Amino acid sequence: MGNTITNGVWPTMLTPFTENNQLDEPALERLVDWYIEQGVHGLFAVCNSSEMFKLSLDERVKATRIVVRQASGRVPVIASGHISDSIEDQIEEIKQIWAEGIEAFVMLSNRLAAEHESDEVWKANAERILQAVPDVKFGIYECPYPYKRLMNPALLEWCISTGRFLFLKDTCCDIVEIKARLEVLKGTGLKLFNANSATLLESLKLGASGFSGIMANHHPNLYVWLTENWNTQPEKAEQVQDYVGLASGVEGQYYPVDAKYNIQLSGVPITLTTRVKDGAGLQPHQRILVEQLKRYSDRLMAELK
Repeated sequence: MGNTITNGVWPTMLTPFTENNQLDEPALERLVDWYIEQGVHGLFAVCNSSEMFKLSLDERVKATRIVVRQASGRVPVIASGHISDSIEDQIEEIKQIWAEGIEAFVMLSNRLAAEHESDEVWKANAERILQAVPDVKFGIYECPYPYKRLMNPALLEWCISTGRFLFLKDTCCDIVEIKARLEVLKGTGLKLFNANSATLLESLKLGASGFSGIMANHHPNLYVWLTENWNTQPEKAEQVQDYVGLASGVEGQYYPVDAKYNIQLSGVPITLTTRVKDGAGLQPHQRILVEQLKRYSDRLMAELK
């Protein structure tokens, strides 16, 4: 493991379940292969898209193990999975998941302090964790559940000062704020990965290191193309940006079921079963929307080749 993280696209991975709602190991292995076939640069396992708050610790550890094993060094793997309230329990979660061979453990920004608590509480709890697991490299994810805690410049500077943080999954969705964050991060080992499709191209121009958002579960290859070619093919990059920004409007439809349906359409044997929504709740018009999204994405990708 190095002291930097690979630039590019890090999809927030889904968790396949069997029809009876158990972790589907063969489908997860195939899903890892599918992401890699799409050209992604890394995998973000056991995150909110993975339904980590609905997974037991054994399941979170097992899912991490499967992803690392199946990736087999083809791309690096990072993971989250600390969902407990107490810092002591979080440390145990971190230890078990880190032991599976991930590149960095991604801490949720909302797990280190309650919504009403100060940044000083946040830093004190973060310091406890860093001291308890001195060999672990970390990332930060501004997860929206159970509440969203955004990282301000002072907190980012503190994280940089520790030398332990490599990855920031930015969910502020504000290009002005992203620019300010990138100015703080410039020249450091902490890289920003935008989760917001609409601001992606502009953030890449400002120095963002890549994309880590849920729409990489619908058409990861387009995000790969954009992060790899935005500065050498600017006109096409603007066209791709216009599409992925507009297409990201599907995010609020019926996620993650709609993303699983899109992946089904790609030939991956994954059920629509989730633990956060009823898979049967994907409405006919939503299925049509996903089908249209996939057809258009495929046509656009073919034109870019």
